[in-house]
This record gives sequence, structure tokens and C-alpha cells, in this order.
Amino acid sequence: MLRIVSLQLIATTVAGLIAGLLWGGAAMFSAVLGGLCCVVPNGLFALRLFASARRPGAANPMSFFIGEFIKIASTLAFLGATVWLYHDLNWPALLGGFIVALKSYIILLFRHRK
Repeated sequence: MLRIVSLQLIATTVAGLIAGLLWGGAAMFSAVLGGLCCVVPNGLFALRLFASARRPGAANPMSFFIGEFIKIASTLAFLGATVWLYHDLNWPALLGGFIVALKSYIILLFRHRK
């Protein structure tokens, strides 16, 4: 799980650099914020799963679904706060950074272990 979150953080950084090179500083910051709206809730969810797996009897399906609900709600809250608070928002860069971070785990699917 830590590998996925770190890969999402790297993908967010790359998306921010590309957006910054193509469209400037506001787009770079928007792409990074969009990626962080995905990375931060996923990281908190991973920490919650890790902590509940260490306690005996704490890992159950209901705990997973509550954590998933909290992750989705916090993602929406972060996106809403970003739109509300950042006035130089570049929408394509924000959505691009979010989608890149969200789908970056696909890279791990193509990695072969020997």
C-alpha cells in the first residue's frame, strides 16, 4: 500500500512539472493540488488499514467500508476546498493531476517480478 501511495506522489510531482512547463505556475500548483486531493486521502486510508490489521480482531469488512467512505468524503472535501480557496485555479491541470494520481497504480500492474 505504501508503494502505491508513493507512486501516486511521484506521479503527482511529474504531472505538476509537466503542467508548469506547458502552462505556467498556476497550472503547476493546480495539478499538484489535484494530485494531493487523491494522494492524501489514500495515504490516510492506507495508514488506517495498516493500524487495524495490527490489532487483533480489528480488521473486518465494516472497518474497510467505513474507511473507504471516509476516503471518498475527504477526497470530495479536499477538491471542494481547493476550488473554493485557490482563486487562480486551472481546471484542466487540476483534473489532470487528479486523474494521473488516481490512475498511477496501473504502472504497478505492468511491472513483472522475477
